Amino acid sequence: MFSSWHLTAGKLSPPTAQIAKAIAGIDYSFYSFEGLKTDSRMLHIESHLFDEPRALQAVQKADVVVTVHGQLNQKEEFVMVGGLNESLGSEITAQLKAASFQTRPPAEGLMGNDPMNICNRGKSKQGVQLEVSRKVRDLLRHDRDHLKFFPDAVRKGIQHYLRGQQD
Repeated sequence: MFSSWHLTAGKLSPPTAQIAKAIAGIDYSFYSFEGLKTDSRMLHIESHLFDEPRALQAVQKADVVVTVHGQLNQKEEFVMVGGLNESLGSEITAQLKAASFQTRPPAEGLMGNDPMNICNRGKSKQGVQLEVSRKVRDLLRHDRDHLKFFPDAVRKGIQHYLRGQQD
């Protein structure tokens, strides 16, 4: 059974930290990388280059890693589900769709399939990367119900995946 899930986010893509923390709840581990500069675009670090020592130490102890990233699209509501753990990604996708969130395959460069991507550096070497469009993040920031539905859907996907791993 998986004992540890790490979710990364931060002020770089508001409100990804809030989303990741809600997904983690009290059951899973939570990590947030938060920039201190006012212009967060200067702080963007690509996931395969992320090497903050405490984060690397934490994910190396995690069985699987789920990361939450902000995608820039402000016109459409969608979540791109990537990463090397296709089975978990499929479960999360199904639950997001069931909760009425639009999903789509990740765009080139946002696939999360680089082995050095932080989501793929846990014990299993396969994680999930969620790219949440700006329009969805704005919806979650301003609508408490949706802020509950989104993390609940991701958590259900994780739970379904875990049950399947036990069979």
